[in-house]
Amino acid sequence: MGSRRVGMKKAERQATPRAVIYARVSSKEQEKEGFSIPAQLKLLSEYAVNNGIRVADEFVDVETAKKSGRTNFNKMITYLRRNSTVRILLVEKTDRLYRNLKDWVTVDDLDAEIHFVKEGTVLSYDSRSSEKFMHGIKVLMAKNYIDNLSEETRKGMLEKAEQGIWPSCAPLGYHNTDGPNGKKIIEIDPENGPLIAKIFEWYATGRFSLREIGKKARAHGLAFRKSGQPVTNSTIHKILRNRIYTGEFDWKGKRYQGSHEPLVTQELWARVQGVLDGRNTSKLRGSSAHDFAFTGLVTCGHCGCAMVGELKKKKYIYYHCTGFKGKCGEPYTREELLEEQFTSYLRKLRFDDDVFDWVSQALKDSCADEKRAHAEAIARLEKERNLLQQRIDTMYIDKLDGRVSEEFYDRMRQQWRDEQSRCARNIERHEMADDSYMDEGIELLKLAKDAHRLFEKQSAKEKSRMLNFLLSNCTWANGELSAEFKQPFDSLAETAMIAAHANASKMGESARFEKWLPELDSNQ
Repeated sequence: MGSRRVGMKKAERQATPRAVIYARVSSKEQEKEGFSIPAQLKLLSEYAVNNGIRVADEFVDVETAKKSGRTNFNKMITYLRRNSTVRILLVEKTDRLYRNLKDWVTVDDLDAEIHFVKEGTVLSYDSRSSEKFMHGIKVLMAKNYIDNLSEETRKGMLEKAEQGIWPSCAPLGYHNTDGPNGKKIIEIDPENGPLIAKIFEWYATGRFSLREIGKKARAHGLAFRKSGQPVTNSTIHKILRNRIYTGEFDWKGKRYQGSHEPLVTQELWARVQGVLDGRNTSKLRGSSAHDFAFTGLVTCGHCGCAMVGELKKKKYIYYHCTGFKGKCGEPYTREELLEEQFTSYLRKLRFDDDVFDWVSQALKDSCADEKRAHAEAIARLEKERNLLQQRIDTMYIDKLDGRVSEEFYDRMRQQWRDEQSRCARNIERHEMADDSYMDEGIELLKLAKDAHRLFEKQSAKEKSRMLNFLLSNCTWANGELSAEFKQPFDSLAETAMIAAHANASKMGESARFEKWLPELDSNQ
């Protein structure tokens, strides 16, 4: 009988779905109510209990200004790959889980069921394409949020540059320190600073090669700060080209007068540039890599090396394999041929107005569930706020009747007022969240619908940005381009293909859009 009871309990455990919890917060968010790790863990644990899910493990990442990596995110991915019985991931919302599109692809490959608890969304392999597309919009918006944080950081660095403060890590010869106003500044490193000045003096004579200068610098003990390894000859070249040692510096294409103490004079630096320019017979290829639309986007299908652009006869652009891994047989390719095949790929996203209308409606239908979750959350929060107000009113009467002290009344009223403020903030957040994702989804639909026409009219830089946004895994071999659409554009490309096939076969509308329609109950 005892062994039977043990067997029954084991079967119950196996039948109970198992999940991992993931929580993430930055050090700044940690200070804000509702963002803290304990608040996330409590929310997710309660959700698991209410939905009959057993939590197998928890993974938490706290990012600071100095350390933004996600060690435990990677541990969670490894855990899910090794534990096939744990197929559910609980997380507060989209931007807690993903920081970039790479994270999205990594999690998607796990084939796990993801519960975004605050958003009221469950995503799995069986989710409708409309739900996956909406999720893709949220991921893009989460990435946009991170990009905006990066943009704010860049703005702060630019502001420092305009004040004459070097905004980044100090170059060799200087070290970072706190200035009188609390801002980080750079000062001359008493150990390496004089040696950097000596390097300029040696090279200005014209009697030493870069290799010889490197050997002399290493003999005098010049080494990288973090690793302690001796500097390389390429580092010596960068030092000699760096204007910061004159007291000026270049930042984001603009020159600034620095507030730091220079290590060399302008005259000495100019002499060194003259020696460098005289010795370097660099073979310029007519234009910088930034002028080539497809450099960095395509890899060689034979050896996996990058395909790079090169200007021929000052007007023709050809792409070729870098041959980094050895001689490659892929011939040079005209840019026009690459552009033609990229345009052909983007035409796979083209669909008619009927498809646009159907998919737009599918997005709206998919958004309805999320709106309902927001409405339920608002109703619950309003009920909680009203209950708190009733408590305050009741306790006020108790205070007047002498049943509670004034001190107790003031303390509890303040506590309940704070909770009411929290409810009000959360209500506002839910009210503002209703249609943003759907609007973004419609905009992406419009972009996909006209992608091939927009692409043909763009500058080289904009073409590169557009392809980076839409495509991945682009390879070139034997005159043929191979590429994949990024999520969620892969769903759109498949829908366009199905619609085109349905039109050619004169199939019904439901067949054309079956991929985007809700799943039907087999019992109906």
